[in-house]
Amino acid sequence: MRYGTADVLHDVTFRVAPGEVVALLGPNGAGKTTTIEILEGFRMRSAGRAQVLGTDPAQGDEPWRARTGVMLQSWRDHGKWRVRELLGHQAAYYACCARAPWDPDELIDAVGLTGQAEQKVKTLSGGQRRRMDVALGIVGRPDVLFLDEPTTGFDPQARRDFHELVRRLDITILLTTHDLDEAEKLADRIVVLHRGRIVADGTPHELAREIAGEDQVRWRQGGRRRVRATARSTEFVRELFRRYGDEISELEVERASLEQTYLALVKEAEES
Repeated sequence: MRYGTADVLHDVTFRVAPGEVVALLGPNGAGKTTTIEILEGFRMRSAGRAQVLGTDPAQGDEPWRARTGVMLQSWRDHGKWRVRELLGHQAAYYACCARAPWDPDELIDAVGLTGQAEQKVKTLSGGQRRRMDVALGIVGRPDVLFLDEPTTGFDPQARRDFHELVRRLDITILLTTHDLDEAEKLADRIVVLHRGRIVADGTPHELAREIAGEDQVRWRQGGRRRVRATARSTEFVRELFRRYGDEISELEVERASLEQTYLALVKEAEES
């Protein structure tokens, strides 16, 4: 993607498998939202090739759009509609499609808004509104769901509830987020963007191993404090107790975190 002479995205190449949850991470201006908008068909790319469900998003027709769900960073419309009323209205747009949309009452129950079914959208709390946004994104039973900064401004409980909801969806998801804890909890794979380029691609565990290093295992044995760096900490601890049992005390395992990995990646990219 190019604006004038500036490359916003350059050689951004990745694949998302069916049923996989992939998180796009990166600093502000890295190109996350631009990437996701190209794949949604909302923005025309300058060059390269893109396919979603076997179709170029720039050429996506109505049946293709019916198979994709979108949850934007924020919605400010439909405030006077009631929750059940709005979902029923949106579901009617999918009547022409081969796949039946969600029944509004079933969908309301699935996203945890049963108590707000007759409430006006503008009166929903922040967490309830994001549940509503998810419902709008999946009302047509999409094969792919795009989530752009889905929990911005959430309190901890609302964020936890939202994560539980997303994990229950069991569909292909591409999400952008600044929340590293969210990415680690939801994503099967992490793609890190920096200045419009991919600087890392792998599972949270793989990236932590590659960038942040091995786990640190600390324990006390026979009155002595011991430390071991290992890439297989679970197996190491199991063997430790098998061999020494009651001699082991004060055991600690410090795993390489996604936060350490991300900060190391961004620092390395800044210096290159």
